[in-house]
Amino acid sequence: MKIRILTVLALIAIIFVSSCGKGNFNAKLKNEIDSVSYAIGVTIGYSLQDLEMESLNVEAFASAVQDVSQENDLKITRDEAIALLNYFFMEKQYVEVKKEGENFLAENKTNEGVVTLESGLQYKVLTEGTGAVPKASDIVKAHYHGTLINGMVFDSSIERGEPIQIPVGGVIKGWQEALQLMPVGSKWMLYVPQDLAYGANPQPGGPIQPYSTLIFEIELLEIVEQTEN
Repeated sequence: MKIRILTVLALIAIIFVSSCGKGNFNAKLKNEIDSVSYAIGVTIGYSLQDLEMESLNVEAFASAVQDVSQENDLKITRDEAIALLNYFFMEKQYVEVKKEGENFLAENKTNEGVVTLESGLQYKVLTEGTGAVPKASDIVKAHYHGTLINGMVFDSSIERGEPIQIPVGGVIKGWQEALQLMPVGSKWMLYVPQDLAYGANPQPGGPIQPYSTLIFEIELLEIVEQTEN
């Protein structure tokens, strides 16, 4: 995805790499530099069409190019610009995944026993425990079974036959919120919106697509290490 987003830069490089030599160049503007500058603009324009950009603020675009070329203070850093583009185009690519999750949660919240929290996290109590409730600084032992909304299993300590030991504050936001509500001995179904799961950044190459809503069955077995506060 990042390679696609940086197509603009790649296409400019291809102009030079793919050429065996300078060849015959007929400058149609005032001089060769004017024509090359215009050619870069044409290349970028077509690359934006390939990226299906619906609109572009040409004034902001030109301002950014000028600021970089003249070494002016930038409104955002280069790293921030790349991160913004990654987010924008990735969200556009996975809009259907995001929408499917939203539709699933909207329907799921009407099911019997499902509780929807202010954050958007949904849960259903399968077994109500009677033990202590963990804090964010605690370490707990738990069993879990994780699936996509289509039922595909992406990870399961239950299938491995080995519970995990995790810091409550070191897991995805949906788990953090749920674990601090669950008494030890509880088993819950969690329905985790994408923004409380991995959002745009799941493990590369893994089965979870960006912006995926996730489902977990979690059994809180014990608090392994508990802080005093």
